[in-house]
Amino acid sequence: MVKILLVEDNEMNRDMLSRRLKRNGYDVVIAVDGREGVDMAASELPDLILMDMSLPEIDGWEATRRVKNNDATRSIPVIALTAHAMAGDREKAIDAGCEDYDTKPVEISRLLGKIAALLNPGAA
Repeated sequence: MVKILLVEDNEMNRDMLSRRLKRNGYDVVIAVDGREGVDMAASELPDLILMDMSLPEIDGWEATRRVKNNDATRSIPVIALTAHAMAGDREKAIDAGCEDYDTKPVEISRLLGKIAALLNPGAA
């Protein structure tokens, strides 16, 4: 089963996203702040990370940089999730090491398409 690490500090967003991902056949592990996200990326070695960018402890930008600077987690694809859909945010996410970017509120079908494309790049 494909494992997704959801790094999200908002309880309502965590609950909604994790339930929908599980319903679509994913195993979901959850971190509630950036520091825990970095630690869990290394301990859980998920197949993909959904990273909220506005997090306590360390923000999603820095957490992604730390994941990408660790040899053990460098190759894990990261999708940035942010409510701050401003010009330049997608580029900022890519520069931090994210493979893709999605805005909140999350449209689950769009997000599932991005997850599938990153997990099965040849199928797209």
